[in-house]
Amino acid sequence: MSDSVATDRIFNFSAGPAVLPLAVLQEVQRDLLALPGAGASVLEISHRSKQFGEILEQAQRRIGELLNVPENYKIMFLQGGSRLQFSMVPMNLLRDQSGPAEYLVTGSWGKKALEQAHLEGTAKTTWDGKSTNYNRLPESSEIEIDPQAAYVYYTSNETIQGVQFATEPEVGDIPLVCDASSDFMSRPLPMDRYGLLYACAQKNAGPAGVTVVIIRDDLLERSQKNLPGYLNYREHVDNNSMYNTPPTFGVYVMGLVAKWLQEEVGGLQAMHERNQAKAAQLYAAIEASGGFYTGHAEPSARSLMNVTFRLPSDELTEAFVAAAAAENLGSLKGHRSVGGIRASIYNAMPEAGVETLVRFMQDFCAKHG
Repeated sequence: MSDSVATDRIFNFSAGPAVLPLAVLQEVQRDLLALPGAGASVLEISHRSKQFGEILEQAQRRIGELLNVPENYKIMFLQGGSRLQFSMVPMNLLRDQSGPAEYLVTGSWGKKALEQAHLEGTAKTTWDGKSTNYNRLPESSEIEIDPQAAYVYYTSNETIQGVQFATEPEVGDIPLVCDASSDFMSRPLPMDRYGLLYACAQKNAGPAGVTVVIIRDDLLERSQKNLPGYLNYREHVDNNSMYNTPPTFGVYVMGLVAKWLQEEVGGLQAMHERNQAKAAQLYAAIEASGGFYTGHAEPSARSLMNVTFRLPSDELTEAFVAAAAAENLGSLKGHRSVGGIRASIYNAMPEAGVETLVRFMQDFCAKHG
């Protein structure tokens, strides 16, 4: 990427598709016309080629290494995003099970997932934060799980409301299922506590169009043969993510993001520390504003990925977004269900972007507060 193009880039706070590491974009640009050794673009090569086989294997291996995925788990790359997983999870894990699926509804995406689970079997709302517009997470004392539950489902980070679980909910031996779309590979995880974890890439790990699913081997036995082929996890595992033509470019970029995390960042613990530092600066600016900025999420539930806050009026919010855009701070408008501002500060958001936003917030508050 030329210097002139790089300097034209704004600080992109979009919730998704979202910012990607500059080093990854530069590597994509260098190899886009002809992937080394292939004589063709990565957009053109066959998914059956040796070159793509190596891309797929390296992406699986690097993700497995970063998350320390145990040997009794499989990593697959699918399409359809979280919307498809809302249906695939209950199709594969709930059908013909004696117990219900238990759902912790902590925001918009958990709510949508529960709606689809109802179509497949008995799905219970174990906890729902609707009464406070999803600004907090459940205490452990508020979670009562049927010991015969087929699985417990939760969303680790709700992009719209800006709430995030710091640790996994306690579910005992019941399979834990997680939509980790917006904080995937942002921190270390105890993968052996999960039965299934999935993430659509475009929020924190790659481009739109690819979804990674990590599943424990024993849960594959629940996938019934009468499921339509693409909706059966076992088919994808048996075909090594090539039951159909996979999202080749998306897998390629996810592999490069994983490489960046390993070789340039230094692993997920180092990435987590970066993310904590970036979020701390933004939340400190909110707290220091004397009430001009008010956070949506309770402090104990605040997301490191999506910082949501409001201004005293809609007029000031509109002025904030417009003035920020003029300063090359883009995509800060909050979701309509929450309003206000949402700053998505995923892995690839540089610290300079957060520092620039903080200075802008301070100046805007001084002028209008």
